[in-house]
Amino acid sequence: MASKRPRENESDAPQPKKPRTGFKVGPDNLPDGTWKRKVSKIKKDLIHKAKVKKSYAKLRAREPPVDKPVPDGVLEDVQAAAHLPPQPSHELHPERQAMLDAPREPTPPPLRASQARSGRKRSRKPAYFDKEIAFAEQKKAEAEARKLEFERRDRERKQKIAERERFRKSMAKARTGGKSGQRKLGRESKVLLEKVRRVVAS
Repeated sequence: MASKRPRENESDAPQPKKPRTGFKVGPDNLPDGTWKRKVSKIKKDLIHKAKVKKSYAKLRAREPPVDKPVPDGVLEDVQAAAHLPPQPSHELHPERQAMLDAPREPTPPPLRASQARSGRKRSRKPAYFDKEIAFAEQKKAEAEARKLEFERRDRERKQKIAERERFRKSMAKARTGGKSGQRKLGRESKVLLEKVRRVVAS
């Protein structure tokens, strides 16, 4: 019986090299214009930052890890390589020093709120709903007047009803006969006189 041919080990076979294409920022098919310029600017910034980091890492690896102060020349070289701004000095600016050396004048006491308000004029905010607010207030006033008028008329009506009822009762008492069956003219005359006065007054 024939034996099978041994399989070649895949790990031993040489792998084909992939071409290095770099990195991509944004889509490939952008037309020339604002978007493409922006994408290319972002890519340039990223490359520049990566180069700065790489050079900074090289400088850090070259320096001995000692806690003694770094000379100014070396620090300037590192900053120049990393494009970092120079460290600020602790000396005061001449103008600021002159300002501090000048004699101080006594500061006036702070103004109260009313004085501050009277000192400056505040521009009035534009009232967008002035007409609507005035219209609503007018409607409210009219409704209040109607309500008061309704209450007054209701009070008068109730008063007239009560007066009429009292007049009717007094007339009914006057028309009923007394002990002899005669009408009470004195009582009736008083009621009629009151009625005449009311008619004349109105």
